[in-house]
Amino acid sequence: MLSALHADLRKPAQEAYLAEVGFVLSDIRHALRRLPGWIRPRRCRTPWVAWPGRGFVRPEPYGVALILGPWNYPLQLLLSPLAGALSAGNCVVLKPSEFAPHTAAAVVRLIGATFPEKRVAVVPGEGDVAEALLRERFDKIFFTGSTRVGRLVMAAAARHLTPVTLELGGKSPCLVCADAPLDVSARRIAWGKFMNAGQTCVAPDYVLADRRISQSFVEALKRAIRGFYGENPQVSADYARIVNRQHLERLTSYLGNGQIVCAATTMRVTSTWRRRC
Repeated sequence: MLSALHADLRKPAQEAYLAEVGFVLSDIRHALRRLPGWIRPRRCRTPWVAWPGRGFVRPEPYGVALILGPWNYPLQLLLSPLAGALSAGNCVVLKPSEFAPHTAAAVVRLIGATFPEKRVAVVPGEGDVAEALLRERFDKIFFTGSTRVGRLVMAAAARHLTPVTLELGGKSPCLVCADAPLDVSARRIAWGKFMNAGQTCVAPDYVLADRRISQSFVEALKRAIRGFYGENPQVSADYARIVNRQHLERLTSYLGNGQIVCAATTMRVTSTWRRRC
C-alpha cells in the first residue's frame, strides 16, 4: 500500500503511514474497542401516557452505504469510513478516486481478499462510474471532495431522500501573535501546510500575523521549509507531489498573485511532474 501511495502522489513512507495506513488502523482499533457499547440497546425515559410500557433505543444498520473516496488521501478517506459503516452492520460499495489508480488497484486487491463481494464491493473507474452509482438507490452516501461535486452528490441523493455525509473542505487560517515563538510556529505551520504537498483539506491556507513580527515570521517560515526539504525540494525524498497536470496548472496560475518569497520555478516543478508521470 505504501508503494501505491508513492506511485500516485510520491508520498514519503513515513508520511503515508502516519496519515493513511496508521490512521485507518487507529480507527479500526477504536471501533473494535467501542463496538460492544455502540450496539448495546439503551434504556430511555417513557412518558406516563405509555405506562406500563418501557422504552429503549436499539441501534440498527442503515442498509447499503456508498463511499466515494477522494484522491488526496485515497486510502484513509476510503477505508476509515468503511470501518465505521461495517461497525454499524452495513454493506458497502466503495468508489476509489480515478486520480489515484495505483491505490485504487491496491484497494481492489485488499478488499477482494478480505470481504465477500456481497458484503463490500469495490467499483473502480472514471467519473462516469461515480455518476452511474449515484443513479442507484443507497441507504447512505459518504462523499469527500470538492464543493462542486458535493452539490451533484447531494442532488442525486435527494431523488431518493438518501441521507448524506459531505466533507467538502474549507479555509484554514493560522493566527500568529506577537508573543508566539516564531521558529516553533513556523515549523508547525510548514509541517501542516506542506504535508502531502499541501493537498489536505485542513492544511493552513493563509497566515494572519501581527505586523510587528510578520517579516520575522516569513524568515522563520523560509528556514523551516529549507530545514524540511532542503534548498531544492524537487529532489527531496520527504516531499510529495501534486496529483496531476490539471491541478498543477491550477496551482501555478495562483503564482501571479502576490509576492513569491520562497519557491522553485514553475518550469522546474513542471519538469519534475513530467519525469514522474
